[in-house]
Amino acid sequence: MAKLPDFEALAIFAKVVELRSFAGAASELAMSKATVSKAVTRLEERLGARLFNRTSRRLALTDAGHKLAERATRLLVDGEAAENEALAQSVAPRGLVRLAVPMTFGIKAVAPLLPEFFEAYPEVSVDLHLSDATIDLIGEGFDMAVRIARLPDSSLIARRLFTMPRYTVAAPSYLKRHGRPTHPMHLAQHKCFSYAYLSTPNVWHYTNSAGEQASVRPGGQLRVNNGEAVMPALIAGLGIAELPEFIVGEAISSGEVEVILKDWTQAEGAVHLVTPPGGPRPARVEALGDFLAAKLPGTCKRRTRGKAKAS
Repeated sequence: MAKLPDFEALAIFAKVVELRSFAGAASELAMSKATVSKAVTRLEERLGARLFNRTSRRLALTDAGHKLAERATRLLVDGEAAENEALAQSVAPRGLVRLAVPMTFGIKAVAPLLPEFFEAYPEVSVDLHLSDATIDLIGEGFDMAVRIARLPDSSLIARRLFTMPRYTVAAPSYLKRHGRPTHPMHLAQHKCFSYAYLSTPNVWHYTNSAGEQASVRPGGQLRVNNGEAVMPALIAGLGIAELPEFIVGEAISSGEVEVILKDWTQAEGAVHLVTPPGGPRPARVEALGDFLAAKLPGTCKRRTRGKAKAS
C-alpha cells in the first residue's frame, strides 16, 4: 500500500514559506522551532530534495521548494477552510437533520411545529421520515427519532418528554350490538383490531387497581401498521381498538368512540427523543432536539385541554 502524504509536514512547510521564518511559523503554530525544523527535514528526506537554502540571516526557497510551495500552500488553505467549516457547523445550527417520527404523530404534532423552527433556524433543513416501524438510527443514518413507547435498554440516548396514555375504545354502535366488556379476558369473545408494531405484537396488557394483571391476544378482521388506519372501521362500529391518546383523543371527545375497561389501565408509554450514542452532536441536531423538547409537551397539552372542553 502506498504511503499517505505527510500532510503535517506539508502544512508546516507552507507556513514557513508564508512567514519566511522557522521561528515565526513555530510561534504561529504553537510548536517549538525544533519541531518545525524536523518536519521540514522529514519532508526533504522523503522527497530527496532540499527545499530551503538557509543562512544565519536569510531563508530562500530552492527550485524544488518553489515547485512544492504552491501546492503545499493550497493544501494548508483547504485544510484550514475545511476545519473552519466543520467548526462553524458545530457552533452555528446549519445543515440537514434526518428525523424519524411515527407517522400519525409526525403529521399531527411534529409537522405543524416545523414552520416556527425554520423561522428560528433558517439555515437548518429537516428530512422528516414518517413511519411507525422502529428505524435503525445508526444503520440508516438518522440523527434523531421520536419514539412513543416504554423504551428497552439500549445504547441509544433517550430524552423523555411526557407520558402518552393509551385507551381501549369502541364505537357506541358496536357496544350496542355486541355488549360492553368489563374484564380484559372478555375481549377474546370480541372483534378487535391489532397493531403490528406493539412491543409485544398482538398482545394487549392490562393492570387494575388491585394489582391484577391480564394479557389478551385480540383477534379480528383488521391488522394495521399505522394506528390512524384503524379509525374508519372503529368509528363504523366494526370492532374494538387499543390506541394512544394522540390518535383517538378527538374521537373520544366527540363521542364517536367510548373508552371501555375504565377500571383497567394499559402500560403507559411516553414520548422520547432518541439519538445515537457518541460524542457531541452537531449544533443543528441540538437545536432541533431542544426545540421539540420545548414545544411538543405544550402542543399536546393544549390539544388535550381543547378535547376536554369539547367533551
